[in-house]
Amino acid sequence: MTEINQVLGVYSKNTEEKTGTGTTLQKAAHKTFYYVTRSEIDEYHVQPLNQQHVPSGLVTSLTKRQFLTTFTPEMDYYEKKTIPALRSLQAKILKGEELFSEGNLDEAEQYFAKALLLDPENPKASLGIGSILCNKQNFQKLSKIVSKLLNSDAVFLESQRKEFNIFAIALRKQELFEESINFYKKALEINKNDENLHFNLARAYFDSGNTGRALKHIDKALAIQPNLEWAHKFKKYIIKQTGK
Repeated sequence: MTEINQVLGVYSKNTEEKTGTGTTLQKAAHKTFYYVTRSEIDEYHVQPLNQQHVPSGLVTSLTKRQFLTTFTPEMDYYEKKTIPALRSLQAKILKGEELFSEGNLDEAEQYFAKALLLDPENPKASLGIGSILCNKQNFQKLSKIVSKLLNSDAVFLESQRKEFNIFAIALRKQELFEESINFYKKALEINKNDENLHFNLARAYFDSGNTGRALKHIDKALAIQPNLEWAHKFKKYIIKQTGK
């Protein structure tokens, strides 16, 4: 499996669909899920996921600003959709290996094909392994890839948390406070006991004019780490500015 770009996970984009005209005009929100990677030159590539939760269709390249202000991370999608798909894939691989070792090459090839081709209607929507002939070496190769993905939950989530924090800081500096707050909240979904995330979220709320929320997250940061000096200083500053 060759990865040219860094995998950022699954994100969503909300669009508004309109039907009818005049008094019959109706609006409905529609959410589309995307597989997202980032290149070495900080270019973001988004590809929609199909009904099998597999990247399929046109890949769109976006700048960092375009991506951060349009897309929202979907953390539970990985757990509810991706992990079950990987486990199903792993089961097909193991069955194929079993049949192969028994000498049932035709049946083994069928299971291998099912594992390799995640989207029957789109041969290009695979794990990126390409056209591999049915043999034991390639079964083992694919098996190692899937096992690695299944066993890297904690590592993946930690990398996601760090990314969300970095994204949120960049957005706050651009005074895109709503977007910044959203990314901080997503990071806290991964680790709600990170005092630095609560402190950063407090700064974003304060900059957006919501001092109540800012104080709430400062207090959460201090509850986790009572000796957080900059949090104490920031709390005093907020109280002084607001007279609370």
